[in-house]
Amino acid sequence: MLHQNPTPPPAEAMKPLPRIIFGSRWLQVPLYLGLIVAQCVYVFLFLKELVHLVTHATEFGEQQIMLVVLGLIDVVMISNLLIMVIVGGYETFVSRLKLHGHPDQPEWLSHVNASVLKIKLAMAIIGISSIHLLRTFIEAGNIGNTGRVTNYTETGVILQTVIHVVFIFSAMGIAWVDKITLPAGKGH
Repeated sequence: MLHQNPTPPPAEAMKPLPRIIFGSRWLQVPLYLGLIVAQCVYVFLFLKELVHLVTHATEFGEQQIMLVVLGLIDVVMISNLLIMVIVGGYETFVSRLKLHGHPDQPEWLSHVNASVLKIKLAMAIIGISSIHLLRTFIEAGNIGNTGRVTNYTETGVILQTVIHVVFIFSAMGIAWVDKITLPAGKGH
C-alpha cells in the first residue's frame, strides 16, 4: 500500500495588523543592502592598503610591514563580521535564503539563530578589538624609536585595554546567559 504525503493544511489568512507587523521584517532589507555597500568600501580599502604595502615594501621596516598587515587583517575581520550580520541577520530575521545543500553554504548558517549570532558577533568584535589593541601597543612602543608622533597617551592605551576586557567579559556573559537559558539536552 502506497502512502501519499498528505498536503499540509492551508495557512489561515492573517488578519491585517499581524500581516503588517510580520511584513515589517522586510524593512530590514535596505539595511542589509547598505551593509553590502559598506563591504564594497572595505574591499576597496583592503586593495588600496595591499597595493600600498606591495609598492613600498622595500622602503618599509619590519614593524611598518607588520602594522600594515595587521591593518589588512583588521579589514578582513570587519568584513567577516559584516558577512555574519548580513547573511545571518537576513536568515534569522527576514527570510530563509534556502541554501540547504548548496556547496558554498557556510557551516554555521545551518544552525544560526539569534543566540548563536550574538555569540559569533561578540567573538568577532573581540578579535577586531585584539587587532586594534596589538596595533596600539606596537605603535605606542615605537614613539621614541621612529621619531613619529602618535596620538597614544598612557591613559588612552589603558582605556583601550579596559574596553577590550569589557568586550571579553560581555561575550562570556552572553555565552553564559545563553547556556543557562538553553533547555537541558539542547545544543547549537
